[in-house]
Amino acid sequence: MKIENIRIYDLDESIKASKYPMTIDTDKCNEDITKTVLALGNSNKGEGHDQFLTGIRVAFDVTFSNKAWVEAERYRFLEFVSSQSTMHKITKLDIRQQCNQYVWDSTIEKLEEKVKEYNGLIEYQKTVNKDCDYYKEISNTLTELYLEILYNVPAGFELTARLTTNYRCLKTVYTQRKNHRLPEWREFCEKIKGLPYFEKLCLNKEVE
Repeated sequence: MKIENIRIYDLDESIKASKYPMTIDTDKCNEDITKTVLALGNSNKGEGHDQFLTGIRVAFDVTFSNKAWVEAERYRFLEFVSSQSTMHKITKLDIRQQCNQYVWDSTIEKLEEKVKEYNGLIEYQKTVNKDCDYYKEISNTLTELYLEILYNVPAGFELTARLTTNYRCLKTVYTQRKNHRLPEWREFCEKIKGLPYFEKLCLNKEVE
């Protein structure tokens, strides 16, 4: 698991906006983190008092395994900007490099073997007349072989995506995943704890 290129947006503005419901003059609101702001941010999930956390937007690149990506997709406000694609590039990616340490060597070797077979057949097809039936037979074989490769990509295959989300969503992720069986989720939670004021606003913890 790896998180890079983190960007934070509207942190001060959202803290200021959290004070709007209890003021008659919004110009007097500021970005100071008061006890009331902390109480709102650390309120229980579902109460709605932490709504201002949705305004603190976060964008980052994260590298996860296929297993973790499937679970990440359940979060409605964890949105994909773009990602690496096995559909487009599985026969070009370095299989061993993309797999984490839990994938068996035998699995990697079998996939590498099939990728080598596919790429070799692609090169061979270039020497065949496109108008002959044999060319079409090779195309059909390539289609089936590519699907065979795609459907055997292991759960430990890692891909990088850029995501955009907010502190409120990450608060939920942290609560649900901090003690997860997958180590990459626990690592992810430790990383987001380091976001500006995240512990203070979301985890009811004083930070320097």
